[in-house]
Amino acid sequence: MGDLQMDRLLQKIADHDAHVAVIGLGYVGLPLAVGFAKAGFRVMGIDVDTGRVERLKRGVSYVKDIPSPDVKSLVETGRFVATNEFHYLAEADVCCICVPTPLNKTKDPDVSFIVEATRAVKAGLRQGQLIVLESTTYPGTTRELVLPILQDSGLKVGEDFYLAFSPERIDPGNSTYHLKNTPRVVGGITPVCQQVAVALYSTIVERVVSVSSAEAAEMTKLLENTFRIVNIGLVNEIALMCDRLGINVWEVVEAASSKPYGYIPFYPGPGLGGHCIPVDPHYLSWKLRSLNYRARFIDLASEINAAMPLYIVNKVTDGLNRAKKSVNGSVVLVLGVAYKRDIDDVRESPALDIIKLLLDKGAQVSWHDPYAGALKGLDGATREPILDAETLGKADCVVIATDHSVYDWNAIVKESRLIVDTRNATHGIIADRHKIVQL
Repeated sequence: MGDLQMDRLLQKIADHDAHVAVIGLGYVGLPLAVGFAKAGFRVMGIDVDTGRVERLKRGVSYVKDIPSPDVKSLVETGRFVATNEFHYLAEADVCCICVPTPLNKTKDPDVSFIVEATRAVKAGLRQGQLIVLESTTYPGTTRELVLPILQDSGLKVGEDFYLAFSPERIDPGNSTYHLKNTPRVVGGITPVCQQVAVALYSTIVERVVSVSSAEAAEMTKLLENTFRIVNIGLVNEIALMCDRLGINVWEVVEAASSKPYGYIPFYPGPGLGGHCIPVDPHYLSWKLRSLNYRARFIDLASEINAAMPLYIVNKVTDGLNRAKKSVNGSVVLVLGVAYKRDIDDVRESPALDIIKLLLDKGAQVSWHDPYAGALKGLDGATREPILDAETLGKADCVVIATDHSVYDWNAIVKESRLIVDTRNATHGIIADRHKIVQL
């Protein structure tokens, strides 16, 4: 019976006739759902956020990389349906879990969203279903946390249903690499689970990388982001060293980048942001602490990166002091609050820490971002709806926290009195260099 139902599911996948459910329609889940729907599958997107669901029903996207016309077309043809009703999971042949995995205040993993989603899947679990966890988490989560909940239904993995882990690799704002041309890592709980999951992802991506286990796939994702946090921490510390030595760190990074082997350029900045880099390595660190091992590189890199917003605020303080002004009472304008260029995501953005630190020092802080909406928890900072000569001119200091490409840097330098540039956005501007304080 097991081989027969596996063959049926594999045939459904091959024919693009499988019914796919995606739980969690954020920056990861929505692109995945749209990708499956564009490939010809019937897709049901499930999210607890009623506002999101209603917007999707109208064909309106809230994820910048997913155009609303694409969503509207898929909704109108019936390829994509959004709902907040979890009981529809019983109708799906495939369930992909794409829920958040934040850290709590002590930087321990919060897997409550994974648990809730898995329990919802279990309530409608039936023979012949494939369940895939995509949420980034610590090695062992799929086997030690998700599997027991699903097998509590009485069904057996690898025979009655199939379970795998395939980490998301979404990079918001990246116009070069997207769902289809970014290789997909897949690790199953059993070889049969692996076979089914590889067949599924092969329908929407150009290359599937098969690994030996769910744990290997989970670790792969954490290695990718730990590599980034450590190298960003390294280059941020190099920036601190260069500052003490009176050397331009951007010049050093550019020169080092000329080496055609043995070096990959990373760039300093005001700190880490986003849904992955500031969070994911701590999952690995937490897991290793339970095994009496300290992830020293992760801890040190996190310490350096977390201190960067304060370093930037100290640059603001020094710049204002040279102008014989105190931070207390000064007008400071922060340009860009998204965590990186040309997106609207402010999660974990270092700009938020910079704003809070400036407010704590008594500065009158305003901010401008062409993409981001209201900021929660920063009521003392006002939003500037328009960035013009008047807005720039009234600021005692302008902090470039995010280098959105729509900004006119020449005009910004011309109209500002003092600039703290954390992104090297003004590097090509020769005139008025005396106004600019580099990272």
